[in-house]
Amino acid sequence: MTAVLSQWTFPFCPDRPSWEIDWDGLMGNFDWLQNLEGCPQNPLYHAEGDVLTHTRMVVEALVKLPDWRSLPLIERSILFAAALLHDVAKPASTKEDEEGQITSRGHVRLGSKMARQILWSLPEPAPFNYREQVVALIRHGGLPIWFLEKPNPQRAIIKASLESRCDRIALLAEADLRGRLCSDRQELLDRIELFRDFCQENNCLDKPWQFPSAHSRFLYFRVPWQNQATGDRSPSYEAFDDTQCEVVLMSGLPASGKNRWIRENLPDWPVISLDALRLEMKVAPDKNQGIVVDRAKEIAREYLRQNRSFVWNATNISRSLRSSLIDLFAAYRARIRIVYLEAPLPELLRRNRQRTAPIPEAAIRKLAQKLEVPNITEAHQVDWIVG
Repeated sequence: MTAVLSQWTFPFCPDRPSWEIDWDGLMGNFDWLQNLEGCPQNPLYHAEGDVLTHTRMVVEALVKLPDWRSLPLIERSILFAAALLHDVAKPASTKEDEEGQITSRGHVRLGSKMARQILWSLPEPAPFNYREQVVALIRHGGLPIWFLEKPNPQRAIIKASLESRCDRIALLAEADLRGRLCSDRQELLDRIELFRDFCQENNCLDKPWQFPSAHSRFLYFRVPWQNQATGDRSPSYEAFDDTQCEVVLMSGLPASGKNRWIRENLPDWPVISLDALRLEMKVAPDKNQGIVVDRAKEIAREYLRQNRSFVWNATNISRSLRSSLIDLFAAYRARIRIVYLEAPLPELLRRNRQRTAPIPEAAIRKLAQKLEVPNITEAHQVDWIVG
C-alpha cells in the first residue's frame, strides 16, 4: 500500500506524552540496527563503546532535546530516522589503519546510499521527499563540526541549505555529540553553535539560500572563478545568462519510464540514447561501453555546435557520471535540465520482465544500491518525477 504523504512516520518514532523509545521493537524489526552491535569505534572519539551503543545514545539524546520535541510530527520522524541511520555503514567501512587506529573513512557517503535503500524497502516505504531529507541529513551531519575547515565555508553551508535545512542539520549534529563520550565534546558543541550563527548571518539557517537566478546558482557550484578583489564568486552575483540551447539529461534506474516521458513531453526533440546506440553498434550491455559513450558524445558535440537542444537518455544514476556530461554540455553554453524518474522497485522489476530484452534483475538491484538522486546544485533545473 502506498504511504499517505501527510501521515507517514518512521516506525516506532516516539511521541508525546511519554517520548518512550521502543528499542525492542526497533531491534526486532531492523537487522541493519542489529548489525551495529559489536562494531568497534576509535576510543579517542567514541569512548562510549560500539556503534550500537553510540547510536542508542544519539537517539536518546535527540529525543530529549526540547527543539526536537517542539517540531511537527513529520519533522521529528525525519530526524529520528536520520539519527538511527547516521552510522549504518560503519560495519561495512570500519577497519584498522597502518598505525592500528580504528577508522571508518567513507561511511557517510556509503551510509547515505544505504539509508536510501532501507527507507525505500520498508513495508510502508518512506515518501520520496521525506526519504531524501533523511539522506541529506546523514550526508551533511558532520558539517556543523567541520565547516570551518572547508576550503570555502560559505559555499559549504549554502550547498547544504539547498539539500536540507541547516537548523535541522545542527540539531542532528548536536544529538550526535551528546551521544558520545570524548574529551573535546564541549568544544565541538561550541562549534555547532558557531555553525548556527554563521548560517543565520548568511540567511540560510532555516531556509535555502536564494540565488539571483538559476544560472547564477549553476555557475556558483560548477565554475571555479577567482577574482583578486573578492577571492571567489559571490553567491549574490547575478550572472549574465549566455546559454544558447538546452540539454535534458535523463536519470533513473532501468524501466523507470524515461523513454515514455520523452515521447510524451519532448516528442520532437532529437534523442541520444545509449541503449539505441548499443543496438546500432552491436555492443552488448555487459561489454566495454567506451566506444558507445564516445559516439554519443560525438553526436552531442554536433548538436551543441549547432546550438540545437536535445535529450541525453541513459540511467545516469551517479553524480560523478552526470557531472562529466554536464561539464561537456556547459562548455558549449547549454542550459542543463535533469529529469529524474523513479518507481517502486517491485514495479521496476515488473516492467523489466515485460521488456523484449529484459535486464537481469540482479543488475537492477546492484544499480539501485549505487543510486545518487540528482539535486538542485547540479543543474539549472531538476525535475523529480516519482510514480
